[in-house]
Order: sequence, then C-alpha cells, then structure tokens
Amino acid sequence: MTGAQASLVVATGAVERRAVIASPRRKDHAMCLFVILLFFGPRAGIVLWWLFEPLRWDTTFSSFWLPFLGFLLAPWTTLMYVLVAPGGVNGLDWLWLGLAIVVDLASYSSGGVYGRQRRSVQTG
Repeated sequence: MTGAQASLVVATGAVERRAVIASPRRKDHAMCLFVILLFFGPRAGIVLWWLFEPLRWDTTFSSFWLPFLGFLLAPWTTLMYVLVAPGGVNGLDWLWLGLAIVVDLASYSSGGVYGRQRRSVQTG
C-alpha cells in the first residue's frame, strides 16, 4: 500500500471499519472451544484453552496442582471456574459452577448405570 492509498484509507475511515470487522474473531475462538468440547470432551478443551490462553489460567490458579486435579477429577467444573473466576465469582456465576458440578457428578454416576445395563444384557 502506497502512502497516498494509506492516507486515503485513513481519510475515508476504512481503518475503523477494518477494526470492527476484525473484532468478531474473539467469538470465533469461543465457538471453536464449544466445538472441541462437543467432539472431544472437556479435557481436550482444557488442554487447548490452556495452550492458547495460559495467562487466563495463571490468573485463575496460583499453582499447577489445582487445575491438574480438576483436569483429572472434575473437568467441567474446572472449565467453568476458569470461565467465571478471573472477574470474581458473583451472583449467577455460582449457578454456573453448581451446574458444572452436577454435570461432573452425573458423568461419574452414568458410567455405573451403563455398566450395570451392559452386565445384565451379557448374563441374560
């Protein structure tokens, strides 16, 4: 782009329009995280989110061990906590955290129900 073109772009306000067009990229990352969660589960979402936004994880957790335990034992709760905690946990954030805890507990209990059904079909 030449100097004349650059001054024309600035004079017409095209730079401002380009900035507005580039801003929805942040929403694209959230949609990518959602798709990863749907296809690969919460642990893949944790790993990829940690790789792409390590500063958010550093501000949420002061050590490595708490998110690691969350990765192993309560992945949905860990994801939700990272989502709501950097701004402080207030109001409806507690509802979202409670919902994540319920989903984690349901994922553990559903494995037992499926195992009992499978055993009854094999023996019957």
